[in-house]
Amino acid sequence: MSNPEEGSGIQDTEGKVEETSMVDNPEGQESVDTDNLEKMILSTGIRVGTPVKTKYMTPFIVRANPEGLYILDIGKTLARIDVAAKFIARSDISRVAVTSAREYGKTPVEKFCELTGATQILGRFMPGTFTNPSLPDYMEPEIVIITDPQADQQAVIEATRAGVPVIAISNSDNVTSKVDLVIPANNRGRKALATVYWLLAREVLKKQGKIKSDKEMTVSIDDFETKLVEEMA
Repeated sequence: MSNPEEGSGIQDTEGKVEETSMVDNPEGQESVDTDNLEKMILSTGIRVGTPVKTKYMTPFIVRANPEGLYILDIGKTLARIDVAAKFIARSDISRVAVTSAREYGKTPVEKFCELTGATQILGRFMPGTFTNPSLPDYMEPEIVIITDPQADQQAVIEATRAGVPVIAISNSDNVTSKVDLVIPANNRGRKALATVYWLLAREVLKKQGKIKSDKEMTVSIDDFETKLVEEMA
């Protein structure tokens, strides 16, 4: 793993993040819309982890709920999304590779890439994609965004070998030793993944100057959510 402060360009803010509002409120006034959005975001399970925690994810866990699931720090999640968005917005967006081997990550990644211009890599990651120039789908990414460090392990390994910084949505049970910037969040649930990618897309678009405020984000979290077959029937 590259040192976050040496070469990767990503500054890991471990221990320095503060709880952040989920939506802009420049006048400092609470609104019904803001309250509803915050409640809706939390209702997606974005901060609900697994019954297992690793030493890597312990700093992002605030407690365990009565069911024994670890609860992630939503303030740190939002702060990391903001840091990631700043880094992504400064890059050549076409060279930002976004991966998901998980089915529930498919639509969120597709929508994120559609809105921002990033490059999607879905399903099984072809070995050599980042390391073998002879492959037809070979690419030299500036940044790799990982939906799950476990499911997308091959992408993490190759990005590390190529010296490319890795941003990863990471659950309480993930090993993140090769990740440059952790976004602590539930990376298993459909609604949770949709929410993380929606929040990240919104912040990237704002930092790219494509939208000026949260209200200009006309695409909804529901649009980012992978639909089950019965829902589409």
